[in-house]
Amino acid sequence: MRQNNSQSRLRILCVFFVFLLFDCATIKKYDRRTINIIAVGDNLIHKALITYAENETGEFNFKPFYRGIRDVVSAADIAFINQETLIAGEAFGYSGYPQFNGPEQIGDALIWTGFNVVNHASNHSMDKGEAAVFAVMDYWKTKKNITTLGIHRSEEERKKPRIIISKGVKIGFLSYTYGLNGMSLPDDKPWLVSLIDKKIMAKEIDALRAKCDFLIVSMHWGKEYEHTPNATQEELAVFLAERGVDLVIGHHPHVLQPVRWIERKNGSRMLCYFSLGNLISAQNETPRMLGGMMSVKLNKTKEGAVYIKNYALIPLVTHYERDSSGFRVELLENYSNLSAERHALNRQNTPLTPEYFHTIFNSVDSFSD
Repeated sequence: MRQNNSQSRLRILCVFFVFLLFDCATIKKYDRRTINIIAVGDNLIHKALITYAENETGEFNFKPFYRGIRDVVSAADIAFINQETLIAGEAFGYSGYPQFNGPEQIGDALIWTGFNVVNHASNHSMDKGEAAVFAVMDYWKTKKNITTLGIHRSEEERKKPRIIISKGVKIGFLSYTYGLNGMSLPDDKPWLVSLIDKKIMAKEIDALRAKCDFLIVSMHWGKEYEHTPNATQEELAVFLAERGVDLVIGHHPHVLQPVRWIERKNGSRMLCYFSLGNLISAQNETPRMLGGMMSVKLNKTKEGAVYIKNYALIPLVTHYERDSSGFRVELLENYSNLSAERHALNRQNTPLTPEYFHTIFNSVDSFSD
């Protein structure tokens, strides 16, 4: 009888472990099918952030700025950031507004956080001239598994497709900026920074569309501090949709703008995040302290079509205190009333609380189908 009981228990344990192995295999199979993409907006490194990140020996550590989002970023398959300002290093002088440049250690912190797609096409790309752009590219060239967007060493390099293969899916990237704050590209290097030009964009989109399964375009566009997309953004969004773009990541306004599906003439749709706002900055208006993290999950059908399974916008808060210290970015869900009380902008115009940020977030319309 004891032997039969032992055999029965053994059979039950075997069945349990077979079920467990099957369940784990199912989970792994699901993970292989689902691609998790996150994106954040403007990493706007003002001089106050550089000063705060420097220690007594002159070394820089920007990693604490991003500790509050690191777990989410590092868990993604693809993690995009708009590096708004140059990270060309000491040779070009550290400076803030209006012509920015910071230490290369900013890039080290982004890698540590988990970002692997870095956009450099912004209105500040040429703040320190063409040599600084090449210095930024030299820095990234020393790093593995980082895809940079919007700046190029040559015409030939610009033509090289930016494609990331994730779980068997070819995801293509392009990036464009509306301008360069009145500066011009060198006459002999018109390819250095990708500017919004529909004729050029159409050629580049068509060329990349044929090589990838899913196409993402980063757009530095819109009017600063406006929560509503302007007519140019709306028109460009339709243009991108009709060219076959699948997803737009927007930035530059420094505040949140809506997330919308853009309908194509054929009835299909493109998802557009018009503006993700700031990731971190030392700006001094409370709405600019609220940014967003795009979260998009892709799946692939048995027939090979790639589609957006679900999407979200996760609110983020930039925190800093009255003595220009304590710079960091946090998920709004983790931002406490105690932290809000210590925020440098608390009671500037209205009490700054987590509820205040939720109110701003909810006031930006069209965060749904």
